[in-house]
Amino acid sequence: MSTHPTCAPGPADRPEEPAAGGGPLAGLRVLDLATLFAGPLAATMLGDFGAEVIKIEHPRRPDPSRGHGPSKDGVGLWWKLLGRNKSTVTLDLSAPEGQDLLVRLAETADVVIENFRPGTLERWNLGYDRLSAANPGLVLARVTGFGQTGPYSRRPGFGTLAEAMSGFAAITGEPDGPPTLPPFGLADSIAALTTAYAVMTALAGRDRTGTGQVIDMAIIEPILTVLGPQPLWYDQLGHVQPRTGNRSANNAPRNTYRTSDDKWVAVSTSSQNIAERVMRLVGRPELVDQEWFGSGATRALHADELDEAVGAWVALRTREEVVAAFEAAQAAVAPVYDVTDVMRDPQYAALGSITEVKDDELGSVKMQNVLFRLSRTPGGIRWAGRPHGADTDSVLGGLGLADEELAGLRERGVL
Repeated sequence: MSTHPTCAPGPADRPEEPAAGGGPLAGLRVLDLATLFAGPLAATMLGDFGAEVIKIEHPRRPDPSRGHGPSKDGVGLWWKLLGRNKSTVTLDLSAPEGQDLLVRLAETADVVIENFRPGTLERWNLGYDRLSAANPGLVLARVTGFGQTGPYSRRPGFGTLAEAMSGFAAITGEPDGPPTLPPFGLADSIAALTTAYAVMTALAGRDRTGTGQVIDMAIIEPILTVLGPQPLWYDQLGHVQPRTGNRSANNAPRNTYRTSDDKWVAVSTSSQNIAERVMRLVGRPELVDQEWFGSGATRALHADELDEAVGAWVALRTREEVVAAFEAAQAAVAPVYDVTDVMRDPQYAALGSITEVKDDELGSVKMQNVLFRLSRTPGGIRWAGRPHGADTDSVLGGLGLADEELAGLRERGVL
């Protein structure tokens, strides 16, 4: 049985505060001013564990993720994931009245996440000097492609550029092929995880000092870190990692292999004992006795021979047979899945990795669950992404704005 909590009521029953228990971040208020994709996803991760997240969007230009990718009945599906557990408020931050309202919201908040180009908040008179004067404990997370300083800081920045500049694309793809970019937001997602971590780190510092601070998050940096010790290798050895396709310079066999039913499996031999089990399983135990088989690096020099041995054995069996045989031999294998396989896999089902969320617009939607399970204070999805501006009146009403004031602001285009 999944240890994830049962999904809370849908948006129609949406509580003003996190559900009972609320998760470990209950009581934390986050203003999400960001768009596509690192900043908003970081806010989503905080909301999944109980933070109250208020999504601020332009009255006439909604977050682009609402129109990104496929939609159903005119409702963008990506937003249902990215906007989950968020209240949606419209506010024109380029208008003085909108700026004043943002400051009033910031007074009540713990965190503001933004990803405008450096200098934009300052141009709107919403720099950290003004925000922190209103709320000295505020944490401001600034997520940009290239950071707040340096020669590239004012360039438009997207995850694709980070995937190129970090060295990721240069080492991805076949040796004789072009550099390869991922078909999804890899750098943005890594930056989102890092931003959520940075926010919690800054809040821990605030717990000790009582004052907030600014987080300068450059999307080009977290992906550089997860690529491993490449700068160290270059600094000490002048080594530049080449493209090796699915192979690794550190171990072999390590590749994807086609099965007899025209599916694929991935094999990893990062440890020596696993490599030995694989070769015995595929009927080539004599290779284990070769002197070069004794380390991953020297095995990698014989990748052609090892791939041929594993590939020939796999090609005679179905994917199900291959996985069963590897499991019996305690060797490391995984089927290469597409999303249809993920949706029906028993391990994902046991973990509760995909969950169903009630939704006013679409009835219900299935999406990824929260990132991890906590035994005492679990997170949860209280509602999927809500319509543009759905919570404007209730959130701003919480600041004391009367109905007639809200109507006037809306008439003037501020809301």
